[in-house]
This record gives sequence, structure tokens and C-alpha cells, in this order.
Amino acid sequence: MRIAVEGCAHGELDIIYETIQEIEKIDGRKIDLLICCGDFQATRNLNDLKCMAISDKYKDMCTFYKYYSGEKKAPILTIFIGGNHEASNYLQELPYGGWVAPNIYYLGYAGVVQVAGIRIAGLSGIYKSRHWMQGHYEKPPYTDSTIRSVYHIRNIEVFRLKQLSGKIDIFLSHDWPAGVTKYGDEDILLKQKPFFKDDIESNTLGSPPCMELLERLYPSYWFSAHLHCKFAALVPEKGGARVTKFLALDKCLPKRKFLQVLEVRSQEDGPIQLNYDLEWLTILHLTNHLLSIKSSIHYMPGQYGGGRWTYTPTAKEKQTVYEKFGSNLRIPLNFTRTVKPYDPCDTNTRIEWPRLLINDQTTRFCRMLGIDDPSALLQIITNTMMDNSRSSELSETSGEYMPESMDISFDEESVFSSTFEENSTHKYFVDNSPTNFSSKSDGDDSDNGDTSKSTLDGTVNSSNTETTEIADSASMDDSSEQTGCVQTEPNCKKFKRRNYSIYSSTF
Repeated sequence: MRIAVEGCAHGELDIIYETIQEIEKIDGRKIDLLICCGDFQATRNLNDLKCMAISDKYKDMCTFYKYYSGEKKAPILTIFIGGNHEASNYLQELPYGGWVAPNIYYLGYAGVVQVAGIRIAGLSGIYKSRHWMQGHYEKPPYTDSTIRSVYHIRNIEVFRLKQLSGKIDIFLSHDWPAGVTKYGDEDILLKQKPFFKDDIESNTLGSPPCMELLERLYPSYWFSAHLHCKFAALVPEKGGARVTKFLALDKCLPKRKFLQVLEVRSQEDGPIQLNYDLEWLTILHLTNHLLSIKSSIHYMPGQYGGGRWTYTPTAKEKQTVYEKFGSNLRIPLNFTRTVKPYDPCDTNTRIEWPRLLINDQTTRFCRMLGIDDPSALLQIITNTMMDNSRSSELSETSGEYMPESMDISFDEESVFSSTFEENSTHKYFVDNSPTNFSSKSDGDDSDNGDTSKSTLDGTVNSSNTETTEIADSASMDDSSEQTGCVQTEPNCKKFKRRNYSIYSSTF
């Protein structure tokens, strides 16, 4: 199977697909799959640009909206993860992955899929220690802080990925695993990026959680982007026989090494189609109770907590989930638009603030698997707060006495337990009301990963613990297994074509 790997896409889908078609024309051989390592920029309209953490002067619609609207269709199956320059409001609709456009699939906060028997795993976002142990509490419209924290990786996704067993063929991350440069030619790297020197010497270049995953899973290939240069390394297993081939790629610009074509042996013949990974589905099901949408510190289960702390599924647990999906793991082609796409001919200059939307793909997936949609939970809380606010206003206007010291608040846990029962998410439909747009017309703000290890492990000797609230401020200081008790069911919460020579194989 021929796979094209892209570094940072930055919304330039037309250029990327044209480059692939040129390679196919020269080679006379078809490329079967494109995978992108983040900064995909799936901006559907001008409202989505408000949800990207970049300077206004660099905001550009680029070309994704053409694929979202149906004006164009991706010529090959495309899989991507998120980076630190994304339309975060759109990706937040698909926390467990889904189609962002026909033939273009997002892996979610973290995800594992199979294509023709090739197992592909990925982790979206970049690492920042101060948000590492928080829940997914952010929602649009974002503040100056949450527009960045929304794409910072959380310990729950890394914990889930650590439960995987068996062979991983390809792993995708946006930022590099910390310390990976020592397995390649650092001298060549420093000629390209001399300002990496201090970070390399202090071992603060890259993501510690990604290196933990690499040293646990040792996938055949690991692809990254983020640092805008091409770099290759071989990472041998400590005390073992496995070797991971690491490759980082540049961003999509002229004369830059942003694309690599390789061949991976496929386990299946026939048409290329995308399938769920049964083990990953089962892990999501078993760890649903660990999901948090709070900004408080949230620990993962530890070895001495008295409950189950490892969630690598048993055969029986996988069979249960397999039956939930009707013994059919093919990912349905159920893309639907949730907002009006950008129209360059529209002269209406009004831009609205994006709102939290529920995506029907996620609703159907969560209902089938029996897990919670974090966006639906956030919407429940938002609606409850609004109802309480209205009640307060009515009380004041009706002349009823209310002590000034009385707080208008609610108990999150009671909302979950009373509201989120089976099939409750269907009550929260997508708002398809028309949105007005104006035209607006590349750059790259940096947000390098924070490699503080003070709270990296993110586990504690209790099954699930949340503690003090973390201040939501950009000036905040950074902070940073093998068998356990078997529990059959989780404790669910109820609630420009390029020069072909630069794409020669690295491996």
C-alpha cells in the first residue's frame, strides 16, 4: 500500500493533492492514502477563523472549505490529526473522530483506525504541562486562554493509548517525542535549526508523553510535524527487538520537504476502506467513566488505588463491543454539514461568534458504543447555567426576596446523574440556522510544547480523583502496569507542484 505522509498542511489541500497527482503521473503508480500530522486547518467559514490561535494577519480561508461544501472531493482517502493551528470549534464536534468532509477523516483527540489491515493510531494537539491533567472543559466562543488550551493534550488520551496491545503500524503526533533527536543526526538538524541547540541539550525539545507512548508501543513508523523541518531517526526498543522509524516533515511551502511517500505492506486485498479498531473501541467503552469536562486536576487510575487500573481489554470485553456494532466495524460514510460553508461571492460582512454544536456523527457513535459525548455534557451544563440565570432574573423582577449572599449555582454531578441517561443526547440537535459571512484574506504563530515533567505521569493511587481548580490563565506556572482487577463494565457517567526529487524515500 502506497501512503503519502504530509507534515503541517496549513489548509493547503489543493496544493497537497496536486503534488500527489504529479507524483502518481511520474511514477505511473497510484497513492492509496494520505495522512497529515496536524495543523490541518479545517476552516469551513469565516466564523471558524475566530477559533484558530493565530494572528489575524495570518488568517486565511485557504482551500478546505471547497471540500466541505462539496465543490471538490478529496481524490484519495485522507486521515489527519489536530495540531496547534486548527479550527478547534469544528474538531471539538468530533472528539472521537469523524468525517470533516467526504473522504477526509479526523482521528479525534486520540484514535486508532485500520485501513486495509494497516493499524494507524494518532494523538492530536501539543503538550503543555499546565493543562495536562485537566478535563476537556473548553467550549466556543473561546477566551484568549481557552483558544490555546483547547488543543493541549490531556492525560486521559495518553492513558487510553497506553492500554493498546499488539502491533501499531503507524503512529501520528503533531509535536515530536521528547529526546527523539538523539536517535538521529543532530548535527544536520542544528544546521537547519540552530536555535534548537539549548532545548536539545536540556532535553526540553518535544513532548514527554509522546516519548512515553513511543517507548511503550514501538510502532513501525512514527510521523510528526510542528517544528517545520525534515528529520529522520531510528529508535530501537530498550532490551527488545522492535525498532521505530521516526520521520518529521515540514509545512506545505515551496522548496520545503513537506511530503513523503512510502510503501507499507497491507494485510488485506480489495478496495481501500476505513474501519474502526476493535481494541480501541473497547478501551473507549471501558474508560468512559474517566472522562472529565472540568478544569480541575484529574488523575488517572494508579496501581495501588484499590480498583481497576489497567484497561487493556479481554477477549470477552472486545466481543461485547463487537456485538454492539453489529459485528461490522466499517466506519459509516455519514458526513453531514453542521454550518454553512464559506462563499467567496457572498458580500455580507457580518461574522458571528461560533457556538458549541453537537455533531450527529458523534451522537450516533456514542449511542452505539454507550459512552458520553463531552460536547453534549458541556451543552447540558451551559443550558443549566442559563436556566438558573433566567430563574434568578425572574425572581428579581417578580419582587421575590433573595439574599445577596445566596449563590446561583448547580451541582455538576447531579446534572450528570439525572440527565445523561441512555439516548439522552438526541435531545441536543445541531443548530443549522444560517450564518452570515464576509471575505477575508500565511504565517505561523509558534506554540512550542512544554516539556515540564513534574506531573507527567498523571496517575494516583485511587481509581479516579479530581482536586483543586486550576486558574484559567496564560500566566499560570507550569506543573506537570500490567494487570489489575477485572471489571466487566465501566462506571459510566449518567448524564504549485513540487520538484519530485525531494520526495525520495528516507527509509
